[in-house]
Amino acid sequence: MSEEARPLAVFDLDGTLADSAHRQHHLEGRTKDWNAFFTAAVDDPPLAEGVALALERAEDCEVVYLTGRPERCRRDTLDWLARQGLPGGRLHMRRNDDRRPARRTKLDTLKRLGRTREVRVLVDDDELVCDAAEAAGFTVVRACWAVAADVLKDAQEREGRT
Repeated sequence: MSEEARPLAVFDLDGTLADSAHRQHHLEGRTKDWNAFFTAAVDDPPLAEGVALALERAEDCEVVYLTGRPERCRRDTLDWLARQGLPGGRLHMRRNDDRRPARRTKLDTLKRLGRTREVRVLVDDDELVCDAAEAAGFTVVRACWAVAADVLKDAQEREGRT
């Protein structure tokens, strides 16, 4: 089967493949340090469960990465993915000026991908993203192997930053 005919397995990064717990303190308090939060992503430890699932899905799917990280983090993110031994794949990121909630930005990308390819599964830790994807008819695996702090959940929904 050609790569263009293979179904897609779409993976989130933070909380799914990457453990962002060590940098969530940058989002606490009234003034959030988004630059420090994203800069520290290069030091994220991998989440073994997510990495194993991505490697497993790569056997029968093309792996695609879908993150709420801003486009300015592309180089660091691609380097991180390569260092973890994750399958090569397209990386869909948020525009630097896009502040919509993750559930909207990610669903828009999923729908766009689904117009030309079968999206076999979305793997994400954000409950609102998962709910929206399921409501739109996508198969979802809820990444429950990392604990996201409330501050990160709030940032994803209210500030549209990740």
